[in-house]
Amino acid sequence: MNNRLSILAVIIIYIGSCTSLSEKEQPASSTDSTALAGKNKQSLALSRDELYDKVLGMLVGSAIGDAMGAPTEMWLREDIVTDYGFVDKLDTMVREPSAEGTWDYNLPAGGTTDDTRWKKLLTEFLLTQSEDLDAEDFAKYILEKYEQEIQQLQQTDGFDPEPFEVSVRRMAWLQEWAKVAKPYAERNLDEYAFALSQFYGGEMTCAGMLYAPSIGSFYPAQPERAYRETYKLAIFDLGFARDISGLVGAMVAAAMQPQPTPETVINTLRDVDPHGYFKSRLVGRTAYRLLKDARRIVRQAKQPLPEGEEISIEIPANSTFDTLTFWQMQRAFLLLDARNQDLPFHAGEIFLVNLTALLFCDFDFAQSMAFVVNFGRDNDTTAAVTGAILGAYWGANQLPQEMVNSVLSVNDTMLDTNLEELANQLTDKILSH
Repeated sequence: MNNRLSILAVIIIYIGSCTSLSEKEQPASSTDSTALAGKNKQSLALSRDELYDKVLGMLVGSAIGDAMGAPTEMWLREDIVTDYGFVDKLDTMVREPSAEGTWDYNLPAGGTTDDTRWKKLLTEFLLTQSEDLDAEDFAKYILEKYEQEIQQLQQTDGFDPEPFEVSVRRMAWLQEWAKVAKPYAERNLDEYAFALSQFYGGEMTCAGMLYAPSIGSFYPAQPERAYRETYKLAIFDLGFARDISGLVGAMVAAAMQPQPTPETVINTLRDVDPHGYFKSRLVGRTAYRLLKDARRIVRQAKQPLPEGEEISIEIPANSTFDTLTFWQMQRAFLLLDARNQDLPFHAGEIFLVNLTALLFCDFDFAQSMAFVVNFGRDNDTTAAVTGAILGAYWGANQLPQEMVNSVLSVNDTMLDTNLEELANQLTDKILSH
């Protein structure tokens, strides 16, 4: 008996030692969020001011894109040319208010839409969270905001219809989202699946992309962590749109390194895939195919002219691009047109335009904004996503300061959105982890 016990003890000790050795030999698992966070924090090497500049850059860059595109949102490209010639700056918004659009008539240059409201909502939500985000908390937070707007509508009185219209717009903004958030928060799988399939008509909308940049900024220099947390909160996305939302978060996180390069940002589409989209049978990773499409479009658009052929194109008087670049941009637009989806706010279409603009303009902020806005379609959302990535990349101090000042002022004084205060609070929250 003693011999058997001794042998058993040796086996147990051996197995235990093998387990310990195996664990030591293995690198830290990407699912170990604590280890991953610690590793990346040590490599961040950003001062508080530098981190704040990038966080503010993400918020302001997104708001600039939103504000540039808002006056011509959903316009045909020829209509943009007729009314504006070429859009390369902020302008007033002569448009009727709507739930997803502007909430007031004719906002001044720098006014924004739901694309900026989502950055605000998500940033405020992040301030309530620990380092690991909770999707149920997110759903409950949206419901809480929605119920507050319902209460505000119920408390509206008087004869003038305008206050009622304002309250209805504020409530309707979150109406579709609340329908999905409610069963998710209640852990009602069947109702959640049904609501998600009905979300904005069951289309592949760019839902998570609207707030993914804020999540990405919460994990600076941690693209895989940012992907996982964004993916977790992308509870309104269908199919590969959820992967795209995760990648937008990852791109922003990669842009928030001390000295990012275009390659470190773009390569997240190749290197960050914790949920195995590349392994999808017969399909692979749709987001990566979109990157290949974007590269092909840029390459074809920038092909040199045949020898002896000259450019023949009418350039708007206010265009800031030289003749060759403007002509190449129009070629890129036509190539993008061939890939348009049925709806302009399709996640795949917006992501393709994002990537094409970044590659065509080599991460130049002003040129990328002009590319996206003048392409048309859902140009305020597309520009807001592109602007968030580039804002995080360059930092607020390197963005066009006249535009920065305009969006800061209008959002603060007219839209109850103080982007500098949000950036300060989020920066402190990041550093407190």
